[in-house]
Amino acid sequence: MTPSLDFLTLLVMVATNLVAISVALPLIMGRGISAAARSVQIYMLLQALAWITIIASTQFLGTLADRVLSSLSIACGTAAQWLLFRALSGWLGQRRGGALVALLAVAAPLGYFLGFAHYAFRVGWANTLLAALLLVVASACMQPKRDATRGWRWLLGACLVAMAVLLLARGYLGAFTSVYPSFRTPHPVNMAFAITSNVTVVLSVIALLVPWRDEAEQRLRSLALTDALTGLPNRRGFDQRAAAMLAHAQRHQLRLTALMLDIDLFKDVNDQHGHEAGDRALALFARLLAQSCRGNDLAARGGGEEFCVLLDDAGPDAVQQFDLRLRSRLYESALPELGFALDFSAGAAYLAGYDDGIEPLLARADAAMYRAKQAGRGHLVSDAAGEPTWV
Repeated sequence: MTPSLDFLTLLVMVATNLVAISVALPLIMGRGISAAARSVQIYMLLQALAWITIIASTQFLGTLADRVLSSLSIACGTAAQWLLFRALSGWLGQRRGGALVALLAVAAPLGYFLGFAHYAFRVGWANTLLAALLLVVASACMQPKRDATRGWRWLLGACLVAMAVLLLARGYLGAFTSVYPSFRTPHPVNMAFAITSNVTVVLSVIALLVPWRDEAEQRLRSLALTDALTGLPNRRGFDQRAAAMLAHAQRHQLRLTALMLDIDLFKDVNDQHGHEAGDRALALFARLLAQSCRGNDLAARGGGEEFCVLLDDAGPDAVQQFDLRLRSRLYESALPELGFALDFSAGAAYLAGYDDGIEPLLARADAAMYRAKQAGRGHLVSDAAGEPTWV
């Protein structure tokens, strides 16, 4: 006796795989994931519900239960694709076609439910709109606005396109021929649809785990380069970006200014108000420092109450303006937000043609800052007046 594939069994396999994946993904991804990764988790869950409800509807053919369950299945399936589109927007940058995705996601189940009494219409409508929805989502895998490897995008897009082609074939057979009289008919297209569904479920999960892994790795890299308390780059993150700014300034002989800033009497803040107040003071100073920077400037926490800044293409006048801007904001914000005043000492140094790295520039700024503290704190001291000297 030759074994044969049973269509309903294949559908149950798809649903079983999706349920298992829906349970496994949260365990694999853990907590604290991005909105994109969370959308993928719900996407898989809705896919599972879509297959479970369509299988259940086959037990009530032609009844109200069939109408409700099969319409619910389509609604779950289209909502899942909308969530997948959102996940792609999160990972690849804003995608075109969001309004069309939402329209198709609503129109497919609604039209199916309202036209349920007309078999040819409901089959043609649902399958055609589902196919169109898959093709729009597949197109969203292309042309990322953020760095993303090509392999997973092409794999996911291919899965979506394959399913769309089979949905179009099923829609045509149901709407315009008599060889597809019911959902469970073992027609070759139906069988290909069930088999392909099993395969694409597995491949789609593999594809979607790649951007989640890349995102997790990027988050770890970011944490390694970011100060947890202030959100500014730490010294390692500063050094990485500073090297590129230095090379650009030297290549084009642009002005580059380093500032070292130190919150005055910070030990007294901790002693008199507590370490929690000290942390709030550091966070406030960092926020105001970031707000005072221009788009191409770089600010970082050097350690303790010390901060460092690189001002892009800035000479003495720009340094004075930056210092006044930051002091003004700190004067206005510290007392209302912290309950006590804050001030800082600052030292500035200007890039010279003989500088062979960022360290000599920072060292001169640091020395100038200590001269500011020794001279009574609360003001800016420059290492040298005037523009950089190129030799």
